[in-house]
Amino acid sequence: MAFGWIDEQAEARRRAGLVRTLRPRPVDSALLDLASNDYLGLAHHPEVTEGAARAARTWGGGSTGSRLVTGTTELHTELERELAAFCGFEAALVFSSGYAANLAAVTALGPHGSLIVSDAGNHASLIDGCRLARGERQVVGHADPEAVRKALATHRGPAIVVSDTVFSVDGDRAPLAGLAEACREHGAGLVVDDAHGLGVLGDGGRGAPYAAGLAGASDVVVTATLSKSLGSQGGVVLGPARVIDHLVNAARTFIFDTGLAPAAAGAALAALRLLVREPERAARARAVAADLHARLTAAGLEAVRPDAAVVSVRAPSPAQAVRWAADCRTAGLAVGCFRPPSVPDGISRLRLTARADLSGTEIERAVRVIGETRP
Repeated sequence: MAFGWIDEQAEARRRAGLVRTLRPRPVDSALLDLASNDYLGLAHHPEVTEGAARAARTWGGGSTGSRLVTGTTELHTELERELAAFCGFEAALVFSSGYAANLAAVTALGPHGSLIVSDAGNHASLIDGCRLARGERQVVGHADPEAVRKALATHRGPAIVVSDTVFSVDGDRAPLAGLAEACREHGAGLVVDDAHGLGVLGDGGRGAPYAAGLAGASDVVVTATLSKSLGSQGGVVLGPARVIDHLVNAARTFIFDTGLAPAAAGAALAALRLLVREPERAARARAVAADLHARLTAAGLEAVRPDAAVVSVRAPSPAQAVRWAADCRTAGLAVGCFRPPSVPDGISRLRLTARADLSGTEIERAVRVIGETRP
């Protein structure tokens, strides 16, 4: 029977407690949201939603084609110019998603004959980029510049090192300065995904590379998403102009994909300009994360100290993590639930996102619910 093997895999997932289901989100919800990645609380900000609406009214509901045909509007180039200036890079290129941006950067910068050194804790989009790239791939230990150095020493020729800046599971920060030093010793490029750093880390939310003194470096390329701190959708690659020009000519997820919808570009641009005016939002998101962690650990829960806005709480098993998240939801709190294969270490956990617009009362309520529903 066609696709008969799917039933076997479905049963295996059920036995392991790894079944995933879609849950449509209503317009209005009484749930306290600590599950979304809206770190700065901008997804529903009036300026951001009006930016989306205005762009749609002006440019239409879609971009009408790939970026190289009709999919590049003046709005796209305006967004790229302001993103590059804000993050401290020479140029930027916007994609339809952060996933597409990561695939583009890794595949286009890891050609045949090159070496790609990838952190074991990287996001799935970086992992898939490594798999699709034609270069040789080596996976090294998590956040370990010395392991990167040893991997680079085994190869003669072009090489890149690929890492998240803030890892999405536990919210820990990559040792960017150490990685850059290892790369420079071997003439390798550094490609980092700042999805969870942009808007949260660095001066006024300019990102983890900016905070590490790597913004604008000729050997550093940064990817990011517009769907987290900027409350919109899409992705971006930032770096030297010659790298961006190369992506325009070589990145398949740029060349063959329909351009980012004008509404998403308009929303992201409005959010970026709002962040420039209100840089304190970045510090507030970090403060909320620190407060969450302190209260959770004081309640006897095993929470990982956050380096940005992600706080994870360890769970005993995948099944118990699912039940814990469901019980939180019943009690009025939405939290993320990460379990294999989404977690590289096999340890299931609740994943909480600290938003800049959370009040002290809401933080206290969230911690109380998590404590009361613990397995």
